[in-house]
Amino acid sequence: MSEKKFDYTKAVTELDEIAAKVEDPATSLDDIGALVKRSKELIESCRKYLRTVRDSIEDSKE
Repeated sequence: MSEKKFDYTKAVTELDEIAAKVEDPATSLDDIGALVKRSKELIESCRKYLRTVRDSIEDSKE
């Protein structure tokens, strides 16, 4: 099974969409719980990706 390549731009877009849904008064608390869980997953993936990019840049300087 091949691993899907992480798309930082799509992750940030999804985080923006989640933020809008959380701010919408019509969103239920149950939905907010699921959205917060998903946002935590996305944030961790973004951080991991950014660390990898930073390390790659630092390695190329050496």
